[in-house]
Amino acid sequence: MRFGILVLAAALVPVGAAAQSKPAPAPAVEGTWQVDASSVAGKGPREVIIRSDSSASWGKETVRWRLPEANRIMIALGGEWETYRMKLKGDKLTLSGGDLSEPITLKRTGPPSARPDTVPVPPDPDTE
Repeated sequence: MRFGILVLAAALVPVGAAAQSKPAPAPAVEGTWQVDASSVAGKGPREVIIRSDSSASWGKETVRWRLPEANRIMIALGGEWETYRMKLKGDKLTLSGGDLSEPITLKRTGPPSARPDTVPVPPDPDTE
């Protein structure tokens, strides 16, 4: 009997109110990503490592990143933020806009490697 009352009480709680009380979780973009060779032309980076400490690396370059919205990622390049549209579906991440002439797709290949202690997280352009 108590179980039935709990189920009925849960059904009466407005779903919209519960959903509005908690912000949507941020997409999990951390990991090691390989660029889909068919999605880009040229000699750009083929592996990107996105870490939870707000750093991202490819080649010898290390930058800062943040997610202002679930469908956007900002990367600090040359002392200012570049904003890209982002679509994350499973282990595929597609970036477009910003300074990209066409979308690029990356595939998650594993967890991020640790950032070496000798490589600092670049400063936040908003606080420099």
